[in-house]
Amino acid sequence: MTTPRVTPWQDGDPVDPDLLNAIKARRPGGEPIGIDRVLLNSAPLATGWNELMVRVRQEFSLNLAYRELIMLRVAWLNNAEFEWNVHYPAYLDAGGTAEKAAALRQPSAAAMFDDIESLLIQLTDQSTRNVTVEEAVILALKKRLGDKETVEAVATVAAYNMVSRFLVALAI
Repeated sequence: MTTPRVTPWQDGDPVDPDLLNAIKARRPGGEPIGIDRVLLNSAPLATGWNELMVRVRQEFSLNLAYRELIMLRVAWLNNAEFEWNVHYPAYLDAGGTAEKAAALRQPSAAAMFDDIESLLIQLTDQSTRNVTVEEAVILALKKRLGDKETVEAVATVAAYNMVSRFLVALAI
């Protein structure tokens, strides 16, 4: 385990209790984890981050297993092991399998993924590596998921690229 490059918030340090309670409410164990403790260095950032992640994690209509698949793929592409370790059990709980998770650590999508999962992997790979996503991928997702869930898939990729880049840059 690495040491974060900035001092994380510690129990007993000053913090807005409403913000701390909101972060705790989002976490399955009810306690802030490493990224939360670093974010708490900036209350405005921690507040906005938490609100965004609540929406992505709890309010999107895109299937949770698809969102977790995206999160794992982003984590692998960006070498964000902390993120991988947080989302691996969540992916399994959402219906993913250990075999599929292992395949997400491979350079190209394996045949075990269905059409939608394969498209989500293509979306994630293209957006994470190149920013630009081929129109054919978006059109194929829209055909299978509709506009709303396509937007949510793109937003999940974008949000978790933000997460992984923060984690990696600050060695969390």
